[in-house]
Amino acid sequence: MADAASRLRSIAEQVLGVPLPVRLRAWDGSQAGPPDAPALVLRNRRALRRMLFKPGELGLARAWVAGDLDIEGDLYTALESVAGLVWERGEDGRTLGQALRDPGVRAAVRELLRLAGPPLPPAPPREEVRRRRHLHTRRSDRQAISHHYDVGNDFYELVLGPSMVYSCAYWGADGDADTLESAQRDKLGLVCAKLALTPGQRLLDVGCGWGSMAIHAAREHGVSVVGVTLSQEQAAYARKRVADEGLTDRVEIRVQDYRDVRDGPYDAISSIGMAEHVGAERYLEYAQDLHGLLKPGGRLLNHQIARRPQRDESAYSVDEFIDAYVFPDGELAPIGTTVTQLERAGFEVRDVESIREHYALTLRSWVANLEAEWRRGVQLTSPGRARVWRLYMAASALAFERNRIGVNQVLAVRTPESGASGLPLRTRTWHR
Repeated sequence: MADAASRLRSIAEQVLGVPLPVRLRAWDGSQAGPPDAPALVLRNRRALRRMLFKPGELGLARAWVAGDLDIEGDLYTALESVAGLVWERGEDGRTLGQALRDPGVRAAVRELLRLAGPPLPPAPPREEVRRRRHLHTRRSDRQAISHHYDVGNDFYELVLGPSMVYSCAYWGADGDADTLESAQRDKLGLVCAKLALTPGQRLLDVGCGWGSMAIHAAREHGVSVVGVTLSQEQAAYARKRVADEGLTDRVEIRVQDYRDVRDGPYDAISSIGMAEHVGAERYLEYAQDLHGLLKPGGRLLNHQIARRPQRDESAYSVDEFIDAYVFPDGELAPIGTTVTQLERAGFEVRDVESIREHYALTLRSWVANLEAEWRRGVQLTSPGRARVWRLYMAASALAFERNRIGVNQVLAVRTPESGASGLPLRTRTWHR
């Protein structure tokens, strides 16, 4: 087919009603669009079929993961351009339904179908999780965690670096001068300072990952730590790290659901990047369980990603790409909802700190790590899985930068009946 790129560009602009800000390169070698812009590369007609049978985010994601669609040029610039067309056009954007009322657009879509070839929907990439209701049972949560975390500890070492912390780092005022490892160490230090850990206390680390928080708290603050995770691979890795640090007498790593922890009370609980997996229907139960595991005066540090509130909260739906390829059954809530649920569970919320910009810096560091070792990353997992991680981390970095999502540390206390919270009068004394 001669000059497929020009035809695709013309059709796309008819359907969208706006000029394409990116260049197109088609399977026949043809190109169309701004020469200095990043290029969307359709490597074969199958890419077009994927987007036609699943218009919008999921079709694009399937084409990307399968390697049918690629980007040449700066990934972040390309994603910003595509996001403006697919996700963020707002009320002024023309929907596909509106566009199809135009006879000229209908003719363009028919031409698009002819360009795509035989009308058979390609099978989804094997990395895609079968869609299901968000039940958040112990079994479904275990399966979801396994999908995301049990992809090989060596792969995570490559992406996360030596700190092996899979949550937002805490960068200094001159963030560019910090290393990822030092920023992650400062984040763990910040959490411990907010919890006011002292020798001899008991800490429960919910969703302990590869053990970094548990090890830091035991080594630097002399506390005894129980870390729980649903990932077998994480637990095995964390236990080895604990043994290598000589901390087996103070750190216990369990493969256990937080709902099954029965050996409270604890002096403090850290939950870092775990609550996003809980789900809206189970969140109050989560907060009540943690409240019940704390002794009076005990502190909870809940570190959690948040989305922006919507005018109609009932219209909220989970991001299709994230749900199908990254965090199955993950759900985000506005920070106000999280604070309300913690208070309903009996907590007194004492401090809320937004560190949104810090996560953008962290994600860009992870993307740079993966891109620098791309061939090895593919060997450690699979081409499709590596492409999933690169896309979701880069897109998430932009989402944090543009305030589409945020991340907050919420410090809450199980305040006793006496009302003595045990917090200092100046609640930001942990900042140096």
